[in-house]
Amino acid sequence: MAQQNLFVGSLAYATTDDTLKAHFEQIGEVTSARVITDRDSGRSKGFGFVEMANDADNQKAIDQLDGKELDGRAISVGLARPKEDRPKRDFGGGDRGGSGGGSFRQRSW
Repeated sequence: MAQQNLFVGSLAYATTDDTLKAHFEQIGEVTSARVITDRDSGRSKGFGFVEMANDADNQKAIDQLDGKELDGRAISVGLARPKEDRPKRDFGGGDRGGSGGGSFRQRSW
């Protein structure tokens, strides 16, 4: 069975991969810890993922760290959903042509 990641939400913008890993190492061995950042600005998006070495530590981390403080913020910890379980985001308007609204009005003269 594939290793289950933990989703960590409500992270402070100052939280780094290293501080996230250190926080979870009080529970057990951490395989990886990653704070998700904005690709343009490099700033934290306020959430991340942690992979513990075994599933027993996943549940222990949820029980002991959910709602606890890290870098001045109470974090939320839960099991991450697999990518295929997330709903597809449809922003509509696949046609980028000139049809559609907008404030520019064509003159008829």
